[in-house]
Amino acid sequence: MHVPVTAPDGEAKIWMEPAVELALNKGLRDIEIREIIQIIHERHDEIKNHWHRHFRG
Repeated sequence: MHVPVTAPDGEAKIWMEPAVELALNKGLRDIEIREIIQIIHERHDEIKNHWHRHFRG
């Protein structure tokens, strides 16, 4: 399970399991990645629930 991130200056992929961690970063600054990871931690359950609804119908 991962979160794709697209921004004007780049893109990233953040793994959610087994732990929240950076998988790929193309052009985003370190501070942006840290902020994204913090948001994913804060909203982990909500993101996970949406992921399951989307991919499992």
